[in-house]
Formats: sequence, C-alpha cells, structure tokens
Amino acid sequence: MAEIKIIDSIMGSGKTSWAIQYMNEASAAEKFIYITPFLTEVERVKISVTDRNFIEPNNANAEKRKMRSLKDLIVKGADIVSTHSLFQAADDELVELLTDAGYTLILDEVMDVIEPVNVNASDIKKLESSGDIEIEGNKVTWKGDPHDDSRYRDIRVLAQAGNLFYHRGKFLIWSFPPRVFRAFENVKVLTYLFDGQLQRYYYDMFKFNYEYSAVKREGDRFELTDYDKQAERRDEVYRLIDLYEGKLNEVGKRNNALSSTYLRRADVGVLKQLRNNLYNYFMNIAGVKKEQMYWSTLKEIERSITPKGYRNRAIPVNARATNEYREVEAIAYVFNRYPNPHERAFFEDNGVSVNVEALAVSDLLQWIWRSRIREGQAIKLYLPSSRMRKLLREWAEYGI
Repeated sequence: MAEIKIIDSIMGSGKTSWAIQYMNEASAAEKFIYITPFLTEVERVKISVTDRNFIEPNNANAEKRKMRSLKDLIVKGADIVSTHSLFQAADDELVELLTDAGYTLILDEVMDVIEPVNVNASDIKKLESSGDIEIEGNKVTWKGDPHDDSRYRDIRVLAQAGNLFYHRGKFLIWSFPPRVFRAFENVKVLTYLFDGQLQRYYYDMFKFNYEYSAVKREGDRFELTDYDKQAERRDEVYRLIDLYEGKLNEVGKRNNALSSTYLRRADVGVLKQLRNNLYNYFMNIAGVKKEQMYWSTLKEIERSITPKGYRNRAIPVNARATNEYREVEAIAYVFNRYPNPHERAFFEDNGVSVNVEALAVSDLLQWIWRSRIREGQAIKLYLPSSRMRKLLREWAEYGI
C-alpha cells in the first residue's frame, strides 16, 4: 500500500514551493504525477521543475480524450501534471497502468472524494427488483446488461467501477476508487487543516495509514518538519482580518442562522435584509468599489440578495481553486457551513466521526485566502453568522 504523507501547513507557508524543490532534487528514477486544482499551477510546475519535462494530458488522440492521453503518458513513464477534474475520472484501466509503475503522486489540495448521486429512491428499488443491481451491505454491484445505455448508464458505469454505495435506503453515494491511491508507491497531499476535510474521513473509512508533516522555510530552502499547529502563527493572520462587529450581524445571531436549510426557507423580508446589509457593508462601511470585493452565499439565493452595484462578484462558498481575487480587500461570507447531511451520515454510518467545526473553519479559511491576505495585506470581512465568527476566533486561539 502507498505511503501517504499529509503536508499540513497554513496557506502561504510554501507547500507548493517545497514540492517543486523536491521534484527538482529527486532521483531521475523517480516519476511523478502532480495533480492540482489550479490551471495556473499546472503551468508553474511545467516551468519551475527545470530538471524534468512535465507533460499535461491533452485530447490530441484517436479518442479525443484527455484520459486516453493520461494513460498513454503513464505507459511511456512520463512525468505528468494535470488537474483534479481529470484525475477524478480514474477507472480500472488507469489503476492497472499505475500499479507497479513506480509513480509518486503529489496532490495539491484535497479532492472531492465522495458525492451524492442524483437518483430517486424509486429508481433504486426498480433497478434492484429487476436484477440490474445487487446490494450487499452498502456496496452496489451492477448485474444487468454490461453495456446498458439507458438513462441508468451513469449508475451502471459507477457500479461497474466499484465506486457506488447505497445508503439508508434512500440515496446512492459515489466514492473515488480507493485502489487508485493504493496503486502509487508514495502519495503526498498538500493541504491545510486536513482533520476537517472529507478526504481525511475517506482515508479513515478505507483504512489508509497516513502521517503528518509541515513545511518551514530555512533561508532559500523549504524543509519538512514535524506537524505542530502551535507553530503556525495564527495570531499574525488573524490580525490582518478586520472582522466586522455591529448591527448588520443581527441577522445571523442564532447558532443555525444562515445555514443551507435556513437560507432555503428564508422569507422575502430576510432576503431583503441580507441584500441591504451587503450593500451597506460594501458601500458605507468598507467603502469599496466592485473590483475591490467579493462575497458568497448559498447559490440558490445568490441572485435574490445580490447588492445593487456589486453584480457578478459572487464566488462559491467553498472556493479554493482560484487566484483571480488576490487583490481584493473587502469580502463577505453570508453562510453558515455545515457538512452535507448525506455525506456526514455516510461516513458516520461507516464508523468515521466528522469534525463539523474543523470542516467549517477549513472551508472558511480557504475562502478568505482568495483575497489579498495571501499577499500579507489586511482585509475587511463581513461574517454575519455568529457561529462562523466564533469558529474563526477559536481557530485563531488554537482551539480548532
């Protein structure tokens, strides 16, 4: 089984710089697959790893598919750099090619390793009663036509790959195939607050062993060191955040206010209040123009609460794969982050506890880091959820 090392260091500590240094200094016999959410980081790796020729998969092949290109590059033993989206499409053939191929995987940021599958409970029962699927424990196996091309094709493909689970008699969950990680000799995951991320629970569920390290800078070099959250200087980061405290927070004073469920049920009055609060904050309190801000909320209500004069500046509440806003000085997070209940139930029913607080603050910090704080500059933050403000403070005091 692969040796998995979690490089858990605060944003800006030099995780990617360490990885580039590591690949530049590695033996010529070692081969790498570097997976990142950033297209810009794909180019950075290709340019910065000067002793190797990293190749990005493309669709210039008979199948016109990047996955075919990825597989061909593995056969050639090439050093490969690509994005999460391609890697998540891994199948049995890819696993077979990776097994004993001697690759080291460097995963820049965690991936989406599980997702609820959009299928009705009645369709699941229909497939089971017709004999097309068989459910043993919670594992779904495809027993029907191996080439079925009906509206259940997606279910067939996932089940045939062994990545489909039936849960609580209601829904199906897709899981990234764990044997992909087992096919590598070494896996290095570059992230922060791994304890609060779904990939950690996924590793625990599938019984992966992993160990933690951190990155520190020593002059012009980046070195791995023992993981110690007390060495992160969180107080220095927190001092760069001008966290709004005032009447505009009244809308989020209840502990569960601004959660997904709360926002979906919000009446016209609440939505209007949120819209007015955002306008007031950006225009009168932060005093910024459109180009100097971004904000986030539940996608379903985004249009309803977009403040006048600040259109097209909303980003996803879980944004972590963009550097586009690195000059922004004022931000607003109108959301109270809880795990997807299906995902949480899936892990907990399989004996894995989910750290709800760590998950929330992990996503929040990654979201905040899209701003100019990543450049060491102060920012203004409107965080109306009382729970999210509390969690941010607890993080700053090493309570999370």
